[in-house]
Amino acid sequence: MAPAAVDTMVRHFQDTGRRPEDYDLIITGDLAKVGHELAIKLAKQQGYDISKNYTDCGLLIYDLERQEVHAGGSGCACSAVVTTGWLMGKLNDGSFKRVLGVGTGALLSTTSSQQGESIPGIGHAVVIEK
Repeated sequence: MAPAAVDTMVRHFQDTGRRPEDYDLIITGDLAKVGHELAIKLAKQQGYDISKNYTDCGLLIYDLERQEVHAGGSGCACSAVVTTGWLMGKLNDGSFKRVLGVGTGALLSTTSSQQGESIPGIGHAVVIEK
């Protein structure tokens, strides 16, 4: 899903003329630790440094040192919890003015998986501004 998230981010930057630094926060949900690191690397290959203001909902929810979560949790749940809780709080108190959120998902198919096909990922972006 990291390639899909980065593709969505890059297309957003190209379409709007904005850069990563135009956002107080860029957030995905849920790529977890592995996908987070991969997203930074893939964005850099495309000419965008998101490392300074990018995080992932799963990284904000889980304590990777004390919880055995491996690759994270449900992207839908992580995104919802972080957005309606912590993120809206930061927007309301003025800590953040503009956030780019990229929800991610896998388009799972038992048939294609059984046939050895890859699992396509998808990313949808939303900008939240105060």
